[in-house]
Amino acid sequence: MEYENIRQAKFISRPNRFLSYIEIDGRVERCHVKNTGRCKEILVPGTTVYVRESGNSNRKTKYDLISAYKGDRLINIDSQVPNRVFYEWVTGGNLFDDITLIKPECKYKNSRFDFYIETPSRKAFIEVKGVTLEIDGVAMFPDAPTERGVRHLTELCQSVREGYEAYVVFIIQMKSVLYFAPNIKTHKAFRDALKMAADKGVKVLAFDCEVTETSILAGNFVGVKI
Repeated sequence: MEYENIRQAKFISRPNRFLSYIEIDGRVERCHVKNTGRCKEILVPGTTVYVRESGNSNRKTKYDLISAYKGDRLINIDSQVPNRVFYEWVTGGNLFDDITLIKPECKYKNSRFDFYIETPSRKAFIEVKGVTLEIDGVAMFPDAPTERGVRHLTELCQSVREGYEAYVVFIIQMKSVLYFAPNIKTHKAFRDALKMAADKGVKVLAFDCEVTETSILAGNFVGVKI
């Protein structure tokens, strides 16, 4: 995926989940944060960030925060992009052959999974999770408790019992991590639900991404340690 109208800026502060202040062209500007996670280890005052300039004059914020450097590692923190990365990847001939139907935002039980896919011989639900947290080279999810994530895993298990394939795919929005692991310190219930799901036949996948200032592209599978 390619972004347009990307500008470099300096992060100043984040007074709430959706709003940040940046310095760009010598001015302080309001900037929309496209990620409701904490991102405290990424969004540090003085950090170099990349923002997308909006052409919509009616917006309250002129910019969207897209990515940030953590040391030498550029991390995409756009929470809307993992589904687009997955869609480009899966329709490029990965995971499924001869897709006859791909339906985003498909309702099942009390959940709405990111994708439902059919081939002539397979039917599958896929839930996609974007990963921006990295600690000592390990990519981790979640960075905040997620009861919604636990419910998704529980209902993916139900879909397996009803004869569907089910996947949870962790898209790591950075490169060069050692492996992926659930963040037990932040939400043990999610780790427990992920282990249960894997034991009951839900396939757990993770892959990293090639991230530049203006793009993000699916990279390579990484190991999963539950």
